[in-house]
This record gives sequence, structure tokens and C-alpha cells, in this order.
Amino acid sequence: MFDKILIANRGEIACRVMRTARAMGIGSVAVYSQADAGALHVREADESVLIGPPAASESYLQIDRIIDAVRQTGADAVHPGYGFLAENAAFAKRLAAEGVTFIGPSPSAIAAMGDKIAAKKLAGKAGVRTIPGHSEAITAGAEAAAIAAEIGYPVMVKAAAGGGGKGMRIAHSADMLADCIASASHEASQAFGDGRVFLEKFIEDPRHIEIQIMADGHGNIVHLGERECSIQRRHQKIIEESPSPLLDEATRRAMGAEACALARAVDYSSVGTVEFVADQQRNYYFLEMNTRLQVEHPVTEFVTGIDLVEQQIRIAAGEKLSVTQDDIKQNGWSLECRLYAEDPARGFMPSIGRLVRYREPEPSATLRVDTGVYEGVEISMFYDPMIAKLISHGKDRAGAIAGMLEALDKYQVHGISHNLTFLSAILGHPRFVEGKLSTAFIEEEYPQGFAALAGAAELAVLVPVAAAIEARQSARRGPVAARDYVVSIAGADHAISLGETETGFAFGDSVLQSDWRPGQMLFLGVLDGTDIAVQVARTGTRMRLSWRGADVSLTVRSPRAAELAARMPKREPKDLSRFLLSPMPGLMVSLAVNEGEEVRAGQALAVVDAMKMENVLRAERDGVVAHIKVAQGDSLTVDQVILEFA
Repeated sequence: MFDKILIANRGEIACRVMRTARAMGIGSVAVYSQADAGALHVREADESVLIGPPAASESYLQIDRIIDAVRQTGADAVHPGYGFLAENAAFAKRLAAEGVTFIGPSPSAIAAMGDKIAAKKLAGKAGVRTIPGHSEAITAGAEAAAIAAEIGYPVMVKAAAGGGGKGMRIAHSADMLADCIASASHEASQAFGDGRVFLEKFIEDPRHIEIQIMADGHGNIVHLGERECSIQRRHQKIIEESPSPLLDEATRRAMGAEACALARAVDYSSVGTVEFVADQQRNYYFLEMNTRLQVEHPVTEFVTGIDLVEQQIRIAAGEKLSVTQDDIKQNGWSLECRLYAEDPARGFMPSIGRLVRYREPEPSATLRVDTGVYEGVEISMFYDPMIAKLISHGKDRAGAIAGMLEALDKYQVHGISHNLTFLSAILGHPRFVEGKLSTAFIEEEYPQGFAALAGAAELAVLVPVAAAIEARQSARRGPVAARDYVVSIAGADHAISLGETETGFAFGDSVLQSDWRPGQMLFLGVLDGTDIAVQVARTGTRMRLSWRGADVSLTVRSPRAAELAARMPKREPKDLSRFLLSPMPGLMVSLAVNEGEEVRAGQALAVVDAMKMENVLRAERDGVVAHIKVAQGDSLTVDQVILEFA
């Protein structure tokens, strides 16, 4: 077994690998950029080495610097995590030349599966079902148009290298094809240094199902069942689960067998994942193989009881698998939610800043948090916006959902925008609860974007909680003669009368029990026998409450004060229609227009890069560009003016 492992990664996955290494009695080495000097993975490692400036291209993607860190520390193995160099065959070869073990598959297996075009051909030869398409690299032009027409629209433009949703575009018509190819190719080139793209049929109403496999260096291969990762936005997974509500046992066995056949065809040895796209009738097709640990691996660990990082390490050390296919059982159900630093109310734009408050829900036998942050740390614009993963387990799917919703309610994140409320809204959505999923779920259910509004069910909780908070705060200022309040939310007034009890308040036929005190940012209580946890924030006279899928700003007044407030004139918002504003902090990649140029609605104006994703900003109406306020390469803040229209 290894004495010391260097983790060539950052964030939650680096911390995750260290946790298992520590349990196995193995020392750990962290590498870090200047932006990550105070990061959690650096704090938790036994040793750490600075490898360069903040940009990943100058630090975490620099093979020579990581090799130098291996030499400095004497690490005898390297775990790549996911992303960065995890699927870089050249990196694995360099380590082998240094006499250092790469905790992953062979360079040949990485290369075979890393090129999506080659992988698709190999999968077909191995008897794995593949999506109809053209398996050669293409460029925009007549040939690409002819190929797409033969395949039939919609078609998916996909990067030949890489993954993680980058370098992927859907062309629904011939008019969109050239732009999709150009955009996907540029994004792939920026992310992976390889701009090749290819075409394949886009499966309508698809579901994303993947099979976890383990293979040792002695010819033993097993699969650990499936994960469903259909809840995605811009091809980025948000919520994953195991098992899938779609599959039956026969389909599960067939997919598992094909995944193992593909692994055997490339002489695979490590933990890996074979991804499939499936339709609603359980017809499935090979998508790609990820020759690394997946972000969503914890749900498989929960339902099988197998530590996948430990298995990776043991396989890399030359050990045989300790389990056979018959030993692997699925126990209960597990869900994973990804906590992102982004603002759902602003089109999910990335958010950066300091975590002024960060409190995780209490971990337990059925709840786990994998994170790479702590209270007070800065969320940077240089890396992926995922800051933590929340994983729940239940005896069935309903139990896993209930446990996740309760945990999301108690997760406190302040200082940046985040997607906790959005995750709760999805989990509580009737279609999600029924298991009627597809990769288009978010686009279909939130076509106008997400707004964390309070419906009747949410108001039934938030109104009495708001009144109870006001009552407790008023009691500190002196005796309260009346407990009649008007709670104003989104322009609607909700009258409520509270009666105080020994443990809380009574209103109507309901009882709210809580020992909440002013200053606490989490309202824990019991409403008519049901436990609730409501996030509380205060700004001046306004209160902000978050619970499940609702995140609302409100005021609580006496009936007389509410009557007078209704007579106040309404302030009109400032007209910003003449400006193109940066919707996020990021880097100005390019400007597509010049001063004095006429533009049409929908025309591309600029490209802003933030947290490893390119965002194209388009004109909302026809106009003329009067002034350009920034230049290519500038760093932008949220709402910074990029250009002004005449």
C-alpha cells in the first residue's frame, strides 16, 4: 500500500480523497494555486505545495508543476480527482515515467475513451448500443449540413475531447448548425485544448443513466448499478440519484453487462463510469465513458456501502477486487444535490464573494456533506461554481427526498447567491416526485426562468413564522398590547392574529411551537406537529425568509401601519434598457460589435467567461451601439456597463 498520495485537484473532491486516505493510514499532499492558499483542502492535507497563479491553466493544469510537487514531497501515488488532469493520458504517462502510480486506469484506456469519436467506434465493436450519428470530426459547411440532414434534426454537436457539459450544443434546425458548431468548437478548445466536434442524433425527451464499474488488474470486472442524472442545466448535472426510477431489473442487468463489456474491451483497471442516454421506453444508447471518479459517486456509495475512493486506491496498489457481482446489492435510495455559487433569479449567473456565514446541516448515517469550503473563505471566479454536495439516503425514494428537503432547509449560506431554494423547488415538484424525469426537465418546468415565489403551501408556513419573529422582537422592546399583524409579501397582505402559549403561538386552529430568539438565523419550530426550519435574514425593516422552494422579502406591520403604507407612492425602477450590463463577474472574452453599428434583436454582442463557462450576451431589441465601455480581456463586475445604445 502507498505511504503518501498527492491529490492533483482542489475543492471538495480533494478533501473527499484525503478523508479516505486518512482512514487507510496514508499521508496526503495538497497542491494549490495562489487563489487557494487558504482553501480547505490545503488545511486538511498533511503537506501542501504551491503550484502557480490562480488560473487553472497556469496551476492545476500544469503537468510539470505537479510532477515537481511529487518530487518535492516524495509521494508514491497521485489521485487526480475529477476534472483538470483526471482524464489526461499524457499526465498518466509522465507519472509512470517518474515511477509514480497514477490512481486511475492506464494511459491507453484513458486515451481510448477520452476521444469521444474513437470511444463510440470502440463501443460499437464491443457490442454496446450507440446513438446514430457521424463519428468523424466535422467543421461548419456544406458537408456538415448534409450530414446533419441525413441524421435528422435535432442533432447534438459534441466535443471530441473532454466532458462536464462543455463543448456541447443542440441544433434544432439547419439555420442553427453553423453557430452551434462554432460555439461548441471554441468552448471545447478553451476548456480542453482540442476544438474537434462531431455530430450525433439528439434523443427526444432523453434521460441520463450511468453505470458505475470497478475493474482490477487481474481481469475482474463488476458493476455497481446505475445512477440517474437527468436533472441538468446547460448539460451540467444538478441532482443525481441511485437507483433510477426508470429502470427495471432486466434493463439494469443489460446495461451493466454492456458497461462491463466496454471496460473489458479497453483492458480497464480502476473505477469508472459508462454513461448512457435512454428514452422513456428504456431504450438506451452509449454516450461516453468517464475514466475517473464521478462527482455523483456518493449516491452509489450510500446504496452499496462501498467506498469507491478506497477501491480506486486498492486497485492502483495492485490488489484484487474484494467483491464479486453477486455480492453487490442496492440498499434503499440515495439523492445528491449540488450546491452552486450562482443566482437562480438572474438566470443562474455565477456568484463570487466571501462566505460570511456557512453552516452545514448535521451529518448522520443518512446524510452526508462533501465540501471544499468553510465560513469566511472566498468563492473565486477562477474555478467551477460548485461549492458542496449534499447527499441523503432513505429506505425508499420518498424517504431520500424527505431527508434531503429537511437538510436543504437547514443549510445556511450567506454572502453569495446560491441555488439551495432552487434545489428545494425541484425536489418538491410533483413531476420530480413522480419520477417523470428528462434532461429537459428544468427548461420545460421553468421556461421563463426560476422565481422563488411563495405559493399557498409556503405562505401557510412563512406568514405565521414572520409574525412569530416580529412578536419575539417586539417583546424585547417592551410590552406588546396587540398581536395583530399584517404580513406583506409580493404586494399581497396577509392578516394574522397571534395568541401566545407557553411554548410558542396559537393562530386560528393552528399551533406554532418554537424557542427562536432574535439574532438567530434559523427558525426551528413545529407547526401543527410538523418540524420546520426557516432561514431568517433581516435588512432594515424588511425580513427575508426562505423555506423549501420559496425565498421571499416581506414586511410585518400592525394593521394601522399597513394601512398607511398602502398610501405611500411607489418608486419607479431606473430605466436600464439603454445599457448592456454584465450579468455576472467574469472576463470579457470578445466583443462582436463596434461603436456606431446597428444591431438586431437576438444578435450576439459580447462573450463573457465566468467559472469555466462562456456566456453569450445578445441584444434584447434593435438599436445602434453608441459607446463601448470595456475592452477584450477586462475583468467585469456584476451589472458593469459593457456598452450603451443610442
